[in-house]
Amino acid sequence: MLNKRVLITGITGMVGSHLADYLLEHTDWEIYGMCRWRSPLDNIAHLVPRINAKDRVHLLYGDLRDFISIHDVMSKAKPDYVFHLAAQSYPRTSFDSPLDTLETNIQGTANVLEAMRKAGVNAVTHVCASSEVFGRVPKEKLPIDEECTFHPASPYAISKVGTDLIGRYYAEAYNMTVMTTRMFTHTGPRRGDVFAESTFAKQIAMIEAGLIPPVLKTGNLDSLRTFADVRDAVRAYYLLVTHKPISGEYYNIGGTYTCTIGEMLNTLLSMSTVKGIRVETDPERLRPIDADLQVPNTAKFESHTGWKPEISFEKTMADLLQYWRDRILINTAFLTR
Repeated sequence: MLNKRVLITGITGMVGSHLADYLLEHTDWEIYGMCRWRSPLDNIAHLVPRINAKDRVHLLYGDLRDFISIHDVMSKAKPDYVFHLAAQSYPRTSFDSPLDTLETNIQGTANVLEAMRKAGVNAVTHVCASSEVFGRVPKEKLPIDEECTFHPASPYAISKVGTDLIGRYYAEAYNMTVMTTRMFTHTGPRRGDVFAESTFAKQIAMIEAGLIPPVLKTGNLDSLRTFADVRDAVRAYYLLVTHKPISGEYYNIGGTYTCTIGEMLNTLLSMSTVKGIRVETDPERLRPIDADLQVPNTAKFESHTGWKPEISFEKTMADLLQYWRDRILINTAFLTR
């Protein structure tokens, strides 16, 4: 019997690369990763020898905004499972590039699912939306369950509302096995430096290396977040598609450790070898509006799959900081964003 085949759109991202690692360790699946020809390969550099040797990991080039390329990817990969993770995923960037964000995330998701349909791909499919769809949630609705009203607070969040609804539409209209997730804040090694906890860790590592003065720039420190580790997140995604998948279902997934962005920063500062780092607010890091209460109710997903987060907040932060220390050891040319 041939091994199962899986397609990961966005394999070069933080989540996609960790998912590839998880599937290599825990399955015998053939892994097809979709990326743009110009995508940085930093996050999958450790997989390049396997890609070159065609050892279970294969790269296919496609762009979410190019239907022909997506259809070609589907025809080549012929997947049994699809994880649609590729997106313009930076909320702050979406205020500067709203049309690019909407096109990439909404039309891009439609392109993926329509290409599957046209190519005759009958795969169990995960469409990754975001907890940002809930946006500005009143305190009385915490923790946020699946039926909480959408109130998106950025062009990115609006695009993920579209992503979520398109996924459910294809499940209902075309009898495709598509499920959507609203993952709450998840982080760890390989997190992009435009996200708060990663830019804080990067700045600390740069300060420790003497590359910048001991001043750390921040945005809004009052926003409340529930943190999960990316390695717990990809385990959840694996269970989503393998444990009695239900077409059209949608799930909130997230961690159990809740704190403000400021408290998260203090945790990272406490791990630094440099004491007395000064913290300054940078107006350019503030969003016009913020989804400031992001606390999930994950009972639906946990009861269906048995998943629970296992990695502690402290380990996640320590591993993220060490990731940036290691990167700065081999390359000092980093923007202070």
